[in-house]
Amino acid sequence: MSKPKVLIAFYSRSGVTEALATAIADGARAGGAEVRLRRAREVVGPEIMAQAPGWAEQAAALNAKYEAPTPADAEWADAIVFGTPTRFGSVTSELKAYIDSLGGLWAQGKLNGKAGSVFGSSSTTHGGNESTLLSLYNPLAHLGLIIVPTGYADASLFKAGTPYGASAVSGNAATPPTADDLEVARFQGARVAAVATALATLQQAKAAA
Repeated sequence: MSKPKVLIAFYSRSGVTEALATAIADGARAGGAEVRLRRAREVVGPEIMAQAPGWAEQAAALNAKYEAPTPADAEWADAIVFGTPTRFGSVTSELKAYIDSLGGLWAQGKLNGKAGSVFGSSSTTHGGNESTLLSLYNPLAHLGLIIVPTGYADASLFKAGTPYGASAVSGNAATPPTADDLEVARFQGARVAAVATALATLQQAKAAA
């Protein structure tokens, strides 16, 4: 079959979640996948962004690097990986707005059977990484995706990450993910690519039967 296609749709402000997204992309490409990296856009106006020093500038820089995710990206993909920083123990409104835009595809059943996975970051050690990743499993199920957790399927998971997806803690200082965090992320990308390949092969065999 052709290369599995992986969409990584994420939101990042300071670059911590972006670094995890890039590592997941590296792992997926190493697993033979074609990857699209997309950054969700802000849903608030400039007056709100101005209240957080550097927000507007960081957003402009990241938006110059990455296209915004679209429903067409999700339809194109064999696997969809959502990434987000935590906001009060849950997903950011920016990523959630993109997920909510997929209602048309959901209504047509066009996402059924694709692989789905999640990753995230928090500012503090107990800042909600696990609750955020678990909360993202709900829309994955509603969209009909086959949830692909990291589990403890690789030795890297005994040093970092969560069994639900890669994660990082920035320590309230936008500290980049550690080498162990990135190792988990690369493993997650490769795992998603492998599952996407298996699912696509199964669907092709079913269609040909």
